[in-house]
Amino acid sequence: MNDYIIPDFKKSALITIDVQCDCTLPGAPLEIPGTLSKLPKMQRLVKAFRAARKPIIHIVRLYLADGSNVDNCRRSTIELGKSILLLGSDGAELVAELKPASGIRLDSTKLLKGELQKIGPKEWIMYKPRWGAFYKTPLEKHLHALDINTIVVCGCNFPNCPRTTVYEASERDFRIVLVTDAVSRTYKRGLLELENIGVKLVKTKEFISELVGY
Repeated sequence: MNDYIIPDFKKSALITIDVQCDCTLPGAPLEIPGTLSKLPKMQRLVKAFRAARKPIIHIVRLYLADGSNVDNCRRSTIELGKSILLLGSDGAELVAELKPASGIRLDSTKLLKGELQKIGPKEWIMYKPRWGAFYKTPLEKHLHALDINTIVVCGCNFPNCPRTTVYEASERDFRIVLVTDAVSRTYKRGLLELENIGVKLVKTKEFISELVGY
């Protein structure tokens, strides 16, 4: 790897994507197969970043019941009354395993205004309106304010939101790590394409070892 894409663990932040109850729990309305089985690895990453006192940003989706803020491919479903990631619902909540403490709930009003909700010393929740975590969000500004140049990605449904977020991060010249066993629905060609744009692919155990020893 060349000097421009080598991860800088001293200036790294963890990004978890869409690890919400409606996307993760068995039988949930938007359950993404494989997400629940990846959850223990995501939890290990979150705990490692907390222990290292490094930033964590949990990215979430929130849908209004009238469908007005929903992406077109799901808008009619919400308008017809389907309860998916609805504002204020239990299903929209970050899964309990990733929260730093019980009792924390999303502050939907703050999040929909484009503000970050702080839930720990260096831990936040952020709402994104579409697939990518950088699209119409304060994420890039927040990362620069924290002096972050490397993002570490895990979470739900690789073909959609994690992959889009990785490409957006690459366009903004961030160094990128994808923790492959902590992301649901990865596939060989997609991972190869990320390697071809300089993304480092690692497993959870390997990454935590590197983080601790940086």
